[in-house]
Amino acid sequence: MSILTWTWIITGASFALYIYIAYASRAKTTGDFYVAEKSVPPFMNGMATGADWMSAASFISMAGLISFLGRDGSYYLMGWTGGYVLLAMLFGPYLRKYGKFTIPQFIGDRYYSNTARVIALVCAIFVSFTYVAGQMRGVGVVFSRFMDVSINTGVIVGMALVFFYATLGGMKGITYTQVAQYVVLITAYLIPAIFVSMNFTGNPIPQIGYGSMVTAEGAALLNDPSTQGKYLLDILNTLNKDLGFAAYTTGQRPMIDVFFITLSLMIGTAGLPHILIRFFTVPKMRDARSSAGWALIFIALLYTTAPAVAVFARTNFIKTVNNVEYVNAPSWFKNWEKTGLVGWKDKNGDGIMQLRPGKWDDPKSANEVKIDQDIMVLASPEIAKLPNWTVGLIGAGGLAAALSTAAGLLLVISAAISHDLMKGIVKPSMTDKEELWWARGGAGVAVVIAGLFGIYPPGFVAQVVAFAFGLAAASFFPAILMGIFNKKMNKEGAIAGMIVGIIFTAGYIYYFKYGNPAANNPAGWWLGISPEGIGTVGAALNFVVSYVVSKVTAEPPAEIQDLVGSLRYPGKLEAPAASSH
Repeated sequence: MSILTWTWIITGASFALYIYIAYASRAKTTGDFYVAEKSVPPFMNGMATGADWMSAASFISMAGLISFLGRDGSYYLMGWTGGYVLLAMLFGPYLRKYGKFTIPQFIGDRYYSNTARVIALVCAIFVSFTYVAGQMRGVGVVFSRFMDVSINTGVIVGMALVFFYATLGGMKGITYTQVAQYVVLITAYLIPAIFVSMNFTGNPIPQIGYGSMVTAEGAALLNDPSTQGKYLLDILNTLNKDLGFAAYTTGQRPMIDVFFITLSLMIGTAGLPHILIRFFTVPKMRDARSSAGWALIFIALLYTTAPAVAVFARTNFIKTVNNVEYVNAPSWFKNWEKTGLVGWKDKNGDGIMQLRPGKWDDPKSANEVKIDQDIMVLASPEIAKLPNWTVGLIGAGGLAAALSTAAGLLLVISAAISHDLMKGIVKPSMTDKEELWWARGGAGVAVVIAGLFGIYPPGFVAQVVAFAFGLAAASFFPAILMGIFNKKMNKEGAIAGMIVGIIFTAGYIYYFKYGNPAANNPAGWWLGISPEGIGTVGAALNFVVSYVVSKVTAEPPAEIQDLVGSLRYPGKLEAPAASSH
């Protein structure tokens, strides 16, 4: 069967499964909708967290970024995995013990202020919409290639599906749908990686295979007998240098920027509202720790495989495209060319595709080949000439990754509107049924806006997601950390810190991405820190401003200090009602 047929079969079956699960576990109460009545077993919550966490950026874009950045791409691996450990150790259990529905609700109660709650609400919506833009873009990319429809049509179909199970099932439906999506995405990611590793090195373990020697079969696939018996990474280093690129295993980015990006991704991870809310769904505090451990195992399966996928894809891409006559271009290139995500411009008129450093549309560059980083994972089975069913499978996996995270983000936005704004501030007397309608209406509006972001994306998937992490790092991380571990932190300090952190970080990103993109290079960055890494500086400013302001204003009430003191110790927690300040 053709790739299109296989994709329709596998994707259609997975979509039918998601819809059935959403209907079977539809939410009947606000407790169902927001936190699945706190009844999700740790193992299942760990798997759902893994799916929620491994977005389109992880599945589609991360390995593509690593394949282009080489060693520098490791900051995504270190930042995201390190951040999850930080989140699991520092935040998850304590937030579960606190027992609220949302992060803005926690911040509003902890800082005894509706003003703090509103600011946290705005930050949550801002971060979530930035993040969801990358997910909807990922949905569009997958649909455009594998389902033979335009990117915009793909985004609309994705919107419709997410709208159905996010608004119908809420957190309960999303959780069990995400369990199924995790199984789909990890299967789709690992099977092609295992196939390629076996074909090139004879080793079925990708994590070891990409550091192994190329076999005779692998050399034949590369159409280069001289590669037999050589280490794959050495081959890739040589290929890169011969084409004018830096060696794959060397870093090119300023070390200060690598450090700041890694730290921004790390603390941004710990401040992501759609991940933090997952710890509210388990029965007990102990279960929160357990589910965090399971999630780390499930996440590690993909994250340890990504560098291998990057090396395989990069090597295959160079070997199958560079110095090849366009009329003899491989079928995968012609297939992806229809999407506009790859392309060729014959600058020298020789009819041969030349891959070189620089942009393909820059007349000063010798590069003639356009390649969108987001396709490297999705195209890897085709590049490696794997069976058609593996290509269809990876398409379904990419959709599962994007849709699972999009659903979690949309729930955050929905909860911010219905629970934090309408129920918490505008109309506290609202009935459970009314709140549920507001939650579903908010999710519907959020889906439409998310779709527009997918149609008009502000950047490629992983880059957009990196911006979201920076915004989360600058706004939520300091407020939550000090809210749990500093009894003396007051509402004035938290409010001032969040405002300064989010405004500074958003302003810096906007300036270099839209205000003055010509300056978006190491020479133009402040102290060599890129927009992707500026969240670390924003978080530092948040900490400093929060501390200084708290020292010159009144201490929190005694009951708040007692609450924070009891939060980290065994026993029942009696949280005070939120103030109307």
